[in-house]
Amino acid sequence: MDKNVVWHSHNIDKQKRAALKNQKPCILWFTGLSGSGKSTIAGALEEMLYKNGNHTYLLDGDNIRHGLNNNLGFDEGGRIENIRRVGEVAKLFVDSGLIVLSAFISPFNKERAFVRELVDEGEFIEIFIDTPLAVCEARDPKKLYKKARLGEIKDFTGIDSPYELPISPAIHIMSDTISAQEASRQIFDYLAQKGYIYVT
Repeated sequence: MDKNVVWHSHNIDKQKRAALKNQKPCILWFTGLSGSGKSTIAGALEEMLYKNGNHTYLLDGDNIRHGLNNNLGFDEGGRIENIRRVGEVAKLFVDSGLIVLSAFISPFNKERAFVRELVDEGEFIEIFIDTPLAVCEARDPKKLYKKARLGEIKDFTGIDSPYELPISPAIHIMSDTISAQEASRQIFDYLAQKGYIYVT
């Protein structure tokens, strides 16, 4: 970084913003294969949090690539940079006092660890949406697995690019055995029990 770039501190900080919202800011990092149900569960959870009076923002992998990251490819380098940028955005949202829901395949442990290091202790909650590849491929809502099997998509996670299982996720959801509503309720209850939110 240029030595002439200096961090400017402001009087209104994360703690004051969070207190105004009556919640503890954090990143809820949903990781799992394509078709595992990350976005569906994150969306259901955001609705619960909204009804509870919480302030949130949902960062979705596809949506981010329509704007901020529309110049990145899907090779390993592009994926790493995709997560780096998302992590920096999520960090800013946490600083604003929000509960950030981030739904990204994010296949590499190193990149997820990078995002964890961006924020304070306890502000990164890794949620592994664990769904067997066969189930994800059977769902295939975007027909991506079909294209990957035909060779039309290269470096597709789970087919010809690896997915590294989370080492110790805070929350482990088997999404092929419960509904999205049940999964989101588990996460909501976790947030309440750990003091991130207060149930109204």
